Amino acid sequence: MEKTQKSEYEIQSEKIASRMARIKRKIVVMSGKGGVGKTTVSVNLAFALSEMGCKVGILDADIHGPNVAKMLGCTDSSLSSPDGTTLIPVEAKNGIKVMSLAFALPDPDDAIIWRGAMKMGVIRQFLGDTEWGDLDYLIIDTPPGTGDEQLTVVQSIDSLTGAIIVTTPQSVAILDSRRSVTFARKCNIPIIGVIENMSGLKCPNCGFEIPIFGKNGGKNMCLEMNVPFLGAVPMEVDLMESEDKGEEWVKEEAHASAKALMDIAIKLEKTDACTTAREMNLPKEGCSPSSCSSCHLDCPSKKNK
Repeated sequence: MEKTQKSEYEIQSEKIASRMARIKRKIVVMSGKGGVGKTTVSVNLAFALSEMGCKVGILDADIHGPNVAKMLGCTDSSLSSPDGTTLIPVEAKNGIKVMSLAFALPDPDDAIIWRGAMKMGVIRQFLGDTEWGDLDYLIIDTPPGTGDEQLTVVQSIDSLTGAIIVTTPQSVAILDSRRSVTFARKCNIPIIGVIENMSGLKCPNCGFEIPIFGKNGGKNMCLEMNVPFLGAVPMEVDLMESEDKGEEWVKEEAHASAKALMDIAIKLEKTDACTTAREMNLPKEGCSPSSCSSCHLDCPSKKNK
């Protein structure tokens, strides 16, 4: 009997599985709405985890707005492929490995005018052809919404650790973030937790906090939808300036936003937030969903390690 020849898709899927097998934790960062600081969270979690000694990579899956390279200070880098097939990720500060379409653009002002199939193809290529090596974390920064890019990631990585959902406290952002929670559940992706970004503006002079987008919207959503709350990150002018310069922010311990981001990274690395994935069903009565990320009990709402 003749052997059935494997399709290009099957061959690529095997390559992706082989690459991902060398990475301990694969986390997709999502946001239902644009402009909530999803890339800010992705980059700073990468910095924080690398500060703790972890080997970290970032895949910028935002094809139309690839901003990871800007925030990591490596926009002058370019893609390289020694054998014409394998892609070598750019190494940013702290040894963070980065793959982004931004490295392939001849002009940063170029617009990526692609339909879904082309976007899906390049994301799968970045997953399967990139020499990621052995990593503790691969953070996958996706664009807003629940479309082609997110589906490509979750359907291509069988061993996806889970999703982090970023929102602001504003009700419009919360509305879209709830859809991201539903997306993760329908795709059977464990929800690591929700981060409330831009949770109040810290005055750079007096430190007074102004609730520009409201307060506790993300935390309240977590209680309503039974998902873990990872923490709130306040807005700070210095954080914005640091990002524009491609500088590491989490080392600025005097700033509340830097401390909040570092605390979230500690939850990921030091507790069960990642090592134990929660079931998609609701916890039992009396369980506190907001504490799931740090709970070590043998809870029915968690899968076995």
